[in-house]
Amino acid sequence: MSADTHAAGPGHDAHGHGDHGGAPHGTRRSYLTGFGLSVLLTAIPFALVMGNFIANTQVVIGICMALALVQIVVHMIYFLHMNSKSESGWTLMALIFTIIIVVIALAGTLWVMFHMNLNMMPGMEMPGGM
Repeated sequence: MSADTHAAGPGHDAHGHGDHGGAPHGTRRSYLTGFGLSVLLTAIPFALVMGNFIANTQVVIGICMALALVQIVVHMIYFLHMNSKSESGWTLMALIFTIIIVVIALAGTLWVMFHMNLNMMPGMEMPGGM
């Protein structure tokens, strides 16, 4: 029996890491999949905005918001290893809570920005037509 294996007490592996509550560590393939999805979910909104493929700005904003939400889920699943099996499902609850908070923050930000522009006093427009 080696010293590393013997020194690892209950709840610790041979490398001295603690018990992670059943959270699986990612494989190289899962990290590359997450990275590829993240790059794709960043490139699509960038191309939509810079390429001006869709004339309706609200449609572009909606697509970008939807892809941002998907990207958050991708990061939480592939990089933070949140699923229904790890830590008795509490990480899944954290994922749902995060999605709710992000939706509230995005909707509130867009609402404030729209009303701030709508309720601006005459003659208070930003220089340069912003």
